[in-house]
Amino acid sequence: MNKLSALVTEMRNEHSMAIDNMSTEEILSIINNEDLKVALAVQQVLPQVEQAVEKIYHSLKNGGRLFYVGAGTSGRLGILDAVECPPTYSTPPDLVQAVMAGGAKAIEKAVEGAEDSEELGANDLEERGLTEIDVVVGIAASGRTPFVVGALKYAQKVGAATVSLTSNRNAIISQFAEVNIEVVTGPEVITGSTRMKAATAHKLILNMLTTTTMIKIGKVYENLMVDVKVSNHKLKERAINIVSTITNVSYEKAKETLEQSNYEVKPAIVMIKANVKLEKAKNAIHHANGFVRKAIEIARTGN
Repeated sequence: MNKLSALVTEMRNEHSMAIDNMSTEEILSIINNEDLKVALAVQQVLPQVEQAVEKIYHSLKNGGRLFYVGAGTSGRLGILDAVECPPTYSTPPDLVQAVMAGGAKAIEKAVEGAEDSEELGANDLEERGLTEIDVVVGIAASGRTPFVVGALKYAQKVGAATVSLTSNRNAIISQFAEVNIEVVTGPEVITGSTRMKAATAHKLILNMLTTTTMIKIGKVYENLMVDVKVSNHKLKERAINIVSTITNVSYEKAKETLEQSNYEVKPAIVMIKANVKLEKAKNAIHHANGFVRKAIEIARTGN
């Protein structure tokens, strides 16, 4: 494997050489200036992110699942993105999954040696029943984590689609993925602390992958989360506001309609917009493959 010290994420940042002798204001300014570079680095890899989205979209549309695989911060970022999909888009819990080296106990505390085993990466995906219609996104700032390499190798063996996400060029994990996202954010303010710029870039990209895919499979209308899972008071209020905003009805009318639809936002919108009952609204949504705009048209015209 290539030397760790040769990776750009492990190089020293010339702007922070004297950071231990700076004032609080100066330290914060340096960190902020470095963070400003992150979005520009992500912009450079948008074509590769687009390729990844198309693979994920094709998979989910055809009954597949998305797996994020990582160790340490990379694994935690995968978990952050995966666990937000069910409440935001009412997806089944197993649709977007995070596989972390060391398992759930590694979320709070590092599990020694877990990330150094290719076999464990492969085994964890095998245990989850990975198939050829799924997608695996391997995440590693260094681009060389054995756990992630093993997972990507296993995914290739199964025939699943593969994506690598790293912050170094010509990364080892890129050799085992069809789509390579190498978002180069440069040396960290604190040498090797990839929980900073590299992780920020990776979080932005993971958000892009799921958000764009969810839009493409019909879980957003205009720019509103119309598939939100109403599981608490805040989300109930959000659902009422979404329906009221889209349909231009009163808060009370939106709430009343949502109560009829068991707080499912999509049917409530179609019911009001097309002036139809719940059953017809649900039928229209089904025939529109979940797209609200098309469902309203179907409910209004019957085709």
